[in-house]
Amino acid sequence: MPGENLTRDEARERAALLSVDGYEVALDLRSALGEGNGEPRTFRSVTTIRFRCNEPGASSFADLIAPGVTSVTLNGKDLDPGEVFDGSRIALEDLAAENELTVDAQCAYSRTGEGMHRFVDPEDGEVYLYTQYEPADARRVFANFEQPDLKAPYRFEVQAPEGWTVWGNGAGELTDGVWRFAETKPISTYITCVVAGPYHYVTDLYERTFADGTKLEIPLGALCRKGLAPYFDADDVFLVTKQGLDFFHDHFDYPYPFGKYDQAFVPEYNLGAMENPGLVTFREEYIFRGKVTQASYEARANVILHEMAHMWFGDLVTMVWWDDLWLKESFADFMGTFGAVGATRFRDAWITFANRRKAWAYRADQLPSTHPITADIRDLQDAKLNFDGITYAKGASVLKQLVAYVGQDAFLEGARRYFKRNAYGNTRLGDLLSVLGETSGRDMSAWARSWLQTAGVNSLTPQVLLDTEGGRIAELAVVQDAPESHPELRPHRVAVGLYRRTPEGTLERYARVETDVDGPRTVVTELVGAEAPALVLVNDDDLTYCKIRFDETSLTTLRAHLGELTDPLARALCWSALWNLTRDGLLAAREFVDLVLRFAGRESDIGVLQMLHAWAGSALTHYTAPAWRATGERLLAEGALRELRAAEPGSEHQLAWARFFASTASDEADFTLLKGLLDGTAPVPGLDVDQELRWAFLEPLAAHGAADESVLAAELARDDTASGKRHQVRCLAARPSAAVKAQAWAQVVESDALSNALVEATIAGFDQPSQRELTAPYAESYFAVIERVWRERSIQIGMDVVRGLFPSLQDRPETLEAADRWLASHADAAPALRRLVLEARDDLARSLRAQECDSAAAGA
Repeated sequence: MPGENLTRDEARERAALLSVDGYEVALDLRSALGEGNGEPRTFRSVTTIRFRCNEPGASSFADLIAPGVTSVTLNGKDLDPGEVFDGSRIALEDLAAENELTVDAQCAYSRTGEGMHRFVDPEDGEVYLYTQYEPADARRVFANFEQPDLKAPYRFEVQAPEGWTVWGNGAGELTDGVWRFAETKPISTYITCVVAGPYHYVTDLYERTFADGTKLEIPLGALCRKGLAPYFDADDVFLVTKQGLDFFHDHFDYPYPFGKYDQAFVPEYNLGAMENPGLVTFREEYIFRGKVTQASYEARANVILHEMAHMWFGDLVTMVWWDDLWLKESFADFMGTFGAVGATRFRDAWITFANRRKAWAYRADQLPSTHPITADIRDLQDAKLNFDGITYAKGASVLKQLVAYVGQDAFLEGARRYFKRNAYGNTRLGDLLSVLGETSGRDMSAWARSWLQTAGVNSLTPQVLLDTEGGRIAELAVVQDAPESHPELRPHRVAVGLYRRTPEGTLERYARVETDVDGPRTVVTELVGAEAPALVLVNDDDLTYCKIRFDETSLTTLRAHLGELTDPLARALCWSALWNLTRDGLLAAREFVDLVLRFAGRESDIGVLQMLHAWAGSALTHYTAPAWRATGERLLAEGALRELRAAEPGSEHQLAWARFFASTASDEADFTLLKGLLDGTAPVPGLDVDQELRWAFLEPLAAHGAADESVLAAELARDDTASGKRHQVRCLAARPSAAVKAQAWAQVVESDALSNALVEATIAGFDQPSQRELTAPYAESYFAVIERVWRERSIQIGMDVVRGLFPSLQDRPETLEAADRWLASHADAAPALRRLVLEARDDLARSLRAQECDSAAAGA
């Protein structure tokens, strides 16, 4: 991997030297069919680049990762590939003022989701191709200058097997056996795209008439594997797409600039989605093979809108280098929720954002690898790891705070000016701040220093002083804290809400004040004289990014009456705050589990409920004292089963509780019920045990030795699909056998035969909470192999292995010491690898601290 890296300094030097006028790329993908001969399967890639050099005679390089190069021609002169190509770069000497480079290469198909991914559908043997490049894998498919600020227009042509369809960024047509695509607008390398194969394709049309009478027509398309066509609800995808296009046209005042709008749902995808203009790619898991809750549809809509927002934030206007990745990802993450609330049926999407997306941000911002939103990205490996909770979710949270700070109208007007001034160009932080300063009249530099250029999360805690009779507030202050590692205290625009019990027994807000919190302590004078509250909710309505804390009265109220909060957003914020207290070792994990058991059954928001299920599982697995785990398992399983039986038949809440029950099943009675649900002998009225739910029931059975290889083989025969294969591989690796674990370890660590999706499934099955003793021997092996894995495998697979196989379930001081020894003795290891180990080590240390808190609570 080091030879494939590119540093920021190298990119700056090349951008100062070169300007790119255009690419012509010809790909021959006919080799995708047929049997391999044991050698890496390759395809022909011929690229012509026209570019200028402002220092004639200077030297530079082009990027290409390929098994072989047939020829390199620069300005009519044939160069020796053996001399100028080193496996990742093509040396370019003595450049002219105007240049033409042609590279004829043999590029490799991928099984890791990077570059040109090739997938064979086990259901029918059909082959499907797609590309995925971010941040720098276009060079695996064609020669280029792989950095975001060397934009250019592209012309692609593709030869494909007969009967296939090929899609690209621009509109394409098949002529004389070749698919030729319209020239793109100037875009960056990493958002070019090709999708090819016998995909199922559905079309529609978006039409818009603007105020000046001009009309815009955007051809829409949606595609997936043929095997998923029976489940493909393209009408709903198109509905959200049209709603999103209307919404962004209303707010951005810049018509969608990239012609058509195809959306491809592709197999074995590493990401959620990718914003390739005119051809957005998604993971095919967003096509639902079984019944799912509305939270899943909301998540899909959010991703559709997130990628659509990128057409402006990221594609039309692109960051110069990955330091300013937030200029596209933070905005798209914010706009995904903003658009869902403003344009679709998912009007409560801010609740999901507060509960789910911010949880991701809070975790990332407390890791030792946390970084400012505007990060210091030294090279491409740094860039790959910074697609994280800071760049996405914290960045989006900060933008939500910015909207509260400058006002929505000023924020959107700033965006409109930003697009018009920088269309098809590249920008830095200052370009955006300048237009926001113009439209808001505020000094954006101080705001940016506090929110964009520092790391860490603040905690806001209310302090309430009552009058002598205790019936009124004499003073209410908000205290702001910061960790020692990141001591910045920030300006927060917050709403402070006061809640009281009603005669009907509910907990409702009776007073709310918006105020600016700045510094260590801010007195909220407007609330003096208000009735004494049962609950003070700092950051009511979720305006800022912070960890909420509670005064003792409020915490006592929540312990007894959390389920009586009538406002779903307030409830979600309280749950999130309690989870943060648990993770921080300030609330015993068993108490959090108890709160879930007592109040989750009253949760109306299905997304919040599913998040509570995930948190309760994490609390039990990582944060409860080991001596209490068996008790906790039993309590959660009993509680989940009780709620499952009490839920409305056929409801999404019933489905959520069924899945949670399966994940908590731990004794013979549980396993007997799961088997009865599978064979129909013990049905739960209204619960449809479809194929996806069958696999959810089979995994715990496999993990506890109650479903053997023959049972899983029979289930695969029933569901002989790509999805079924992934499920079976996960279940096989979950079986409680030393031989099974050894085989799974070898398949992931010692071999590169598995595709990225099957690596992911094997890792997921390998480390089961009920099998700590079985996987304990691999803790030492992990630290012995990770540097080799990182060196030999692609960065995506390296990340999957290093993150997924860290021995987090070996939660004892010895494992922490082993991680510390590795870090101390590998100071010169790749910084990205060290970051991954450091993050996992920090999570383990947090688990041990939380377990101490839980043990102390048990002894209190």
